[in-house]
Amino acid sequence: MAPAHANPLSGIDHTLIGVRDLEAARETWRRLGFTVTPRGRHIGWGTGNYCVMFRDDYVELLGIVDPAQFLNRLDVQLETRGEGFLGLAFAAGSSAAVHAAFPHATQPPKDLGRLLELPEGNVSPRFSLVHFDPDATPGLATFSCTHLTPEMLRRPEWLDHANGSLGLESVTIAVADPAALASAYAALFGEPALKGGQGRLEVGTGAHTVRFLSPDRLERRYPGLGGASVMTVASRDLEATRAYLAAMGIPLAEAAGARLVVPPEQANGIVLEFVET
Repeated sequence: MAPAHANPLSGIDHTLIGVRDLEAARETWRRLGFTVTPRGRHIGWGTGNYCVMFRDDYVELLGIVDPAQFLNRLDVQLETRGEGFLGLAFAAGSSAAVHAAFPHATQPPKDLGRLLELPEGNVSPRFSLVHFDPDATPGLATFSCTHLTPEMLRRPEWLDHANGSLGLESVTIAVADPAALASAYAALFGEPALKGGQGRLEVGTGAHTVRFLSPDRLERRYPGLGGASVMTVASRDLEATRAYLAAMGIPLAEAAGARLVVPPEQANGIVLEFVET
């Protein structure tokens, strides 16, 4: 099965990592070698963020700044699941096009803004979001994100990372039966975007891959890491990245092949993997 329309989704816009202490998370990711943006705060909500920006995608560290306001269940997720991967946003040029393409799988578009605390004063980036129903993206919490003020999102100095990172490559998530997810993702991205195997389903979303592995396959590839979700980042020079992490005293987990794996206790509950472009 393939979508009977031009797909408005074009890869991963950003990943979301839930953190208990937003300021501590900022320092953690700085130590990992990432440039972290100034703090943002969602307008009308009790959540805030720091972001790691790349040229075409980014990582959002999401935490609570005012527990008395609307938290979109972040408090519940942190209490029940702890820190770690919350989900991702697909990139889309038009939120209306996403809802029109998948009318029975999405909620109507909603606009959201946040205050970004720049040294010269606050600015207010705005977004239009379309949330997917759980059955449409099983195993994964998702929405699409259309940037209404993209000129506010990136500055050249935010894209330069001491660890040599260039951008997101993939995310990997443990699910009991990856094959059972195939029909749902074929409906979004088309059959040709899917690659399967024993205990494995890979979904090509455009510029990125979403990978579902059975728990035993995840354990074989990332042994001893507790089944945490994996975020894979492309590095300009893997040996330079290794040298940077070693200089910062950051331990690496066991990993075969040309990749570096940072265990979840060093990265707010996710496995952080570096691969060379």
